[in-house]
Amino acid sequence: MRTYNYSDLEPVQLTELLKRPKIDFASIFGTVQPIINEVENDGDEAVRRFTHKFDGVDLDEVCFNPMKQEVSLSKEAKEAIDTAFDNIYAFHKAQVPAPLEVETMPGVRCMKVARPIERVGFYVPGGTAVLPSTAMMLTIPAMIAGCSTKVLATPPRKDGSIAPEIIYIAQKAGVETILKAGGAQAVAAMAVGTESVPKVDKIFGPGNQYVTAAKMILQNSEAQISIDMPAGPSEVLVIADEQANPAYVAADLLSQAEHGQDSQVVLVATAAFDLKKLEQELEDQLQELPRKDIAKEALEHSFILKVEDLNQAFDFSNEYAPEHLIVNVGEAESHTEKITNAGSVFLGQFTPESVGDYASGTNHTLPTYGYARMYSGVNLAAFQKSVTMQVLSEEGLKNLGPTVEKLAELEELQAHKNAVSIRLKDIQ
Repeated sequence: MRTYNYSDLEPVQLTELLKRPKIDFASIFGTVQPIINEVENDGDEAVRRFTHKFDGVDLDEVCFNPMKQEVSLSKEAKEAIDTAFDNIYAFHKAQVPAPLEVETMPGVRCMKVARPIERVGFYVPGGTAVLPSTAMMLTIPAMIAGCSTKVLATPPRKDGSIAPEIIYIAQKAGVETILKAGGAQAVAAMAVGTESVPKVDKIFGPGNQYVTAAKMILQNSEAQISIDMPAGPSEVLVIADEQANPAYVAADLLSQAEHGQDSQVVLVATAAFDLKKLEQELEDQLQELPRKDIAKEALEHSFILKVEDLNQAFDFSNEYAPEHLIVNVGEAESHTEKITNAGSVFLGQFTPESVGDYASGTNHTLPTYGYARMYSGVNLAAFQKSVTMQVLSEEGLKNLGPTVEKLAELEELQAHKNAVSIRLKDIQ
């Protein structure tokens, strides 16, 4: 990992450190658009073709209802899923908003209520590993929100089946459609609908560049869908001071680096942190990892930033806006007010990022690529929209009507004024 001193950086150098790897979406769009077009035109048959082409799987059925499936899982696997499921459910259930009502003036009441997005789709990657954690992070808040149509898309295994862990979670979360496809074709099928895939209104979930490109194209198309957030490579920023155990810090950096060669791994350390010990721990722990080649490549384009104090550390972190922020410093919770831009934060030496990835209860579908400056991670509200309501009594219209009449006059919208005036005349 390259090492820099914060105090020595010129503004242009600091800006370079804040940048993420550029993604050439222009060329990716050129590959993805024809896939979307074919799915729109040929429906299920196009999904079958692309699944054969990209995954080497011939589908006998594009979708199935997991509620009708028998699932065989070990007791240990079920217990792990159940524990994580319960924690994620508890945290997201606590986010249910209370109805809001305000009397803005006598006789004028305004209300805001939450309603579910009715039809939602979940993309659960499965190219290199089964991801039951992502299935839970997406389906549980949708279940709590009350979404009526829930479609889960995930690539099939080589025999055309879906991992039993995913089916078990779908059953627990009330998902009635599993689409046996991945990539841009799966996103397109959910966005436009096919003979067997219900059309959805919003699509959630991580994925590779082709999945991201498909989501971006389709949210600006006649499909009329929205997406959870833009996405880039996964990332972590660790802030460490003298109390941080270098072995813990190395483990956290490597847990992010093993995601992929393009993973972003950043350490921001005070002068008292033992960097030599960290380097040794990185080397030793790296050798034990099955995905060490991937992790090593990610580390080679990652960096360490040495800072004078924690104020500098948080200043840089807020500019970087990491997907995951680990605050491994003394009295970590006392620094939370300094954090303004981050997807999810892990406080203290006993809180590795892994707990949020799997089972603490917070959601792991988070903004990357610096989008934490303006996007939240997936939460219950992402599966809802707000509806405002108002009701006026006679007294309310008498109080408010003249104001509306005057404003309508100023905007030269006579019919708007008349809608109030005709009522005021009847009242008076």
